[in-house]
Amino acid sequence: MERNLQSVANYLIVSLAVADLMVACLVMPLGAIYEIKSRWSLGPELCDMWTSSDVLCCTASILHLVAIAVDRYWAVTDINYIQARNPRRIGILIGTVWVVSLGISLAPQLGWKDPDYLGRIAAGTCLVSQDPAYQIFATCATFYVPLFIILILYWRIFQAARSRIRRRPGTILQPPRERRGILRLVTRRPREESTAFTITRSTPDHSSISPEKSSSYNGANVTPSATVTPTAVSTTTTTTTLTNPTSTSQQQQVVSTKRTRETIESKRERKAAKTLAIITGAFVACWLPFFLVALLQAVCEACKPPDFVASLFLWLGYFNSTLNPVIYTVFSPEFRQAFKRMLCGGTRGLR
Repeated sequence: MERNLQSVANYLIVSLAVADLMVACLVMPLGAIYEIKSRWSLGPELCDMWTSSDVLCCTASILHLVAIAVDRYWAVTDINYIQARNPRRIGILIGTVWVVSLGISLAPQLGWKDPDYLGRIAAGTCLVSQDPAYQIFATCATFYVPLFIILILYWRIFQAARSRIRRRPGTILQPPRERRGILRLVTRRPREESTAFTITRSTPDHSSISPEKSSSYNGANVTPSATVTPTAVSTTTTTTTLTNPTSTSQQQQVVSTKRTRETIESKRERKAAKTLAIITGAFVACWLPFFLVALLQAVCEACKPPDFVASLFLWLGYFNSTLNPVIYTVFSPEFRQAFKRMLCGGTRGLR
């Protein structure tokens, strides 16, 4: 197995994959038979099993998206969460998701069914409990509340990520301080000769360092000074100035680096916004039509849509379980690299 995928955070992805796989194995096959025959002919027991599995797996799939959003929110906003994230903590999240999903799916089997349930099955129709109270409870607990939580958390995640990107220190080059070196050679003659070298460095903050050296010749000492000019001494002064000011090209480089940093920041923000928009958009686009119709039917008996529309919306929701593995792996660099190595026959990172 890929070592870099064996992280605690990926336990949620694995559990989500299990829920989506259960949708594909337990729910879709019986749903396809029902659609092809246009009537339910498998009896009330299989109808109960199918509807319960439908609610369980789809609810678990949706609630896993909430758990992943919560985990990502804690990872972005709490600096100590990465160290505190352990199998037990993630296990509690996963267990909560499955327990809540199981409770919602088993409620009709524990007595929350509408009176016409068996009559519908005898007539060839298999539907989850149409009791208005259960429909409102199930749609809110399964979709509307999770959607509200996901939108808030991903908005907070985007804000925190944008703030962190903007606070990240850049690599702006600092312009070098202006330095100017002056080499002054003073020669004095005839009887007393002294050679003094004075190096002066001036900086923009007006600080100067003036180390001076003097030597004696014929026993006469000369006191170190920048202005030693005896009246009877002939003095010849030669001055060489070396200057290294800040060039215009360096200033332009600083401005260019600032602009490059701003461009990188904006690209990161756009990438984060794009990823979150795809995750949230796919979830809403796949499930919103179905749950709008389900809630509308619970409060308005005359608002039932045509059967083919209801089937279309139901299978659109199932399609979200197909998209989840793609969305949550394609946008992860670790999963992309692992898939490339597996598909190309590489063994790097395998254990």
